[in-house]
Order: sequence, then C-alpha cells, then structure tokens
Amino acid sequence: MGGEYFGAASIFLVRTLFGLYIMAVLLRFLLQMVRADFYNPVCQILVKVTDPVLRPLRRVIPGLLGVDMAAVVLLLLLKTAELLIIQQLAGVGGSVMGLFVLGIAQMVELTLNIFFFSILAQVILSWVNPTANYNPVVALLHSLNEPLIRPARRLLPAMSGLDLSPLLVIIVIQLITMLLVAPLNDVALRLLSAG
Repeated sequence: MGGEYFGAASIFLVRTLFGLYIMAVLLRFLLQMVRADFYNPVCQILVKVTDPVLRPLRRVIPGLLGVDMAAVVLLLLLKTAELLIIQQLAGVGGSVMGLFVLGIAQMVELTLNIFFFSILAQVILSWVNPTANYNPVVALLHSLNEPLIRPARRLLPAMSGLDLSPLLVIIVIQLITMLLVAPLNDVALRLLSAG
C-alpha cells in the first residue's frame, strides 16, 4: 500500500522537476525566436538557468537557419527522458519510439499552451491597465505574442476600437491542438501499445 503512494509521489516529483526545466528551456527558445529583449530581467533568469546545459550542447549541435537546434534537441531529450522515467516508475512498458513521438506531441502542446495563456494574460492586462508603465513581464508577453497577433490583426482589423485579433489567434491555436497534437498522441499511443 505504501509503495503506490511512494510511486505517485516519485512520478509527481519527476514531472515537476523536468517540467520546470523544460519550461525554462522552451521559454528561452521561444524568446530567442521572437528576438525578445535579451536584457529583460526575465530573459536573464532564463539564460542563467539554461546556460550550463545549453552552452556545451551548442558546441556539438550548431544552429540551423537561425534556429537554436541545441535547445530543440535538449527539449526532446528531456521530454523523452521524463516519459521514460515515469514509465519505469509506473512499471509499464512501451517502445522508446512511442515515447519519443509522445514527447514531440507534448512539446508541441506545451508550446501552444504557452502562446494560449500568454495571449490570454496579455489581453487581461490590457483591460486592467492599458496604459501601464514599462513592466518586464508585459514587455515579454508583447514580444512573444506580437509575431502571431500582427498577421491576425491584418486579417481582422479592430472594430469600433475592439481588437479581436487575439481571439482569432486563440481559435487557430485550438484548431492546431485538435488537428496536430491529438493525431500525434494517437500515433504515440499505438507505438507504445505495439512495443
């Protein structure tokens, strides 16, 4: 009886520790992609947390077309390792390829969730205090979301002073989740059950 509690606690701890580090690496990657202000205090924290692993990895894995491939490889390795450890703690089997595909699906879903919640936070903050003075978090939200919201704003201009472009982006994010993440999860589950 005590073993199942220990197992559940161990799985929780693995998910939490891996999840926090994966989130830090993914945020750093996304903020690099949108060329956010490197001197922003939040960016500086992310760099300090992720540099010890990313810097040596970059010596082995070069960037490709402006994409930090070391971060992408690290994210996929961390997610696959997390899933493998959880699988071992839960005492279930499955193929490594299935775990890798599941890791890709979960990384895509996490990325979409980051955009979903950051756009939601940006919208709420714009309602609460639209003329806010400079805030490092608000500046990062703007930097992160603007590459998605700008094209949506061209498709759906403001009507009567109301900007509905964030709503359009959120709808597209939900569609991508349904049309990409769900099928990837299904493929992963088939691979896991076959292994």
